[in-house]
Amino acid sequence: MTASLKLPLVPASFFGMVLGLSGLANAWRVGARIWRLPALIGEVLTFIALAVWLLLIVLYALKWMMAREEAFKEAAHPVQCCFIGLIGVATMLVAGGLLPYSRIGAVYTLAFSVWRTGGLWQGERDIATTTAVLYLPSVAGSFVTAIVGAALGFPQWAQLFFGAGFFAWLAIESALLHRLLTGPALAAPLRPTLGIQLAPPAVGALAYIGVTQGPPDMLVHAMIGYGLLQALIMLRLLPWIMKEGFSPAYWAFTFGATALATAPMRLVERGDVGAVTQLAPILFAAANIVVGLIALATIWLIANRKLVIGWVALADRAAGTVGQR
Repeated sequence: MTASLKLPLVPASFFGMVLGLSGLANAWRVGARIWRLPALIGEVLTFIALAVWLLLIVLYALKWMMAREEAFKEAAHPVQCCFIGLIGVATMLVAGGLLPYSRIGAVYTLAFSVWRTGGLWQGERDIATTTAVLYLPSVAGSFVTAIVGAALGFPQWAQLFFGAGFFAWLAIESALLHRLLTGPALAAPLRPTLGIQLAPPAVGALAYIGVTQGPPDMLVHAMIGYGLLQALIMLRLLPWIMKEGFSPAYWAFTFGATALATAPMRLVERGDVGAVTQLAPILFAAANIVVGLIALATIWLIANRKLVIGWVALADRAAGTVGQR
């Protein structure tokens, strides 16, 4: 038996678990400040996210060392390749308080975004490969870099990254909506990736809050409003999305869901009143339910030794429905 068969060939998309756990941990930390919720929960979730990140980093590094052919295959895949950008985003989220590691995550994220986006701009892609994962390299990476940069005391750099993420979001959004409206229906294994659609407005709102001062303005309210619209559309599409049953791909919903909960909470912390004060507890509860259910389903897959095998099978079926570049 070869080394590649002995190793759990962890796909880069699994780093989405770190984003969801870190996002929920951040929501609990804000909740502890504004509602006096137990601070311990946020800290425990932070260390769980750190442990998951560390495990995935080790397994993913071993994949490149001992199963390089599979790693290159993932990097060349027209859909799965974009998930590789999550590694830098996850690194920044779990190491936001450690300046040296956060810088490494930012450099990796920027470098991967430039490399992958440059490849995408060369064209000759099957329209079926245009999915919400395109947001990950440039939009998610830039917004998270802005959030972490602002928290570490680099507001001007954070503003530059916010601008990169904001305008990349608008550009990719138009291309993605054109594909969804006029192209073929998403293949069933790829439909959970639509959960990423929640993230840009919600994470962008968090980034905007981080790089601005003073009372909240209309733009941040508008971004949260658009995030709410995306959430409602996701609920309407849920039966269609769930046609293939549960897989780790559903972690795509968690980062956007936790960010959509945290953004109104941050506004309450900044003294905002009105609609956000009513929405904040509802969205916080919803985010806990989303992450909790997906985490429990993932634990069930792990217990039944179906986590990696099931995801690989779904990825293979998805690859069979789209053309390779």
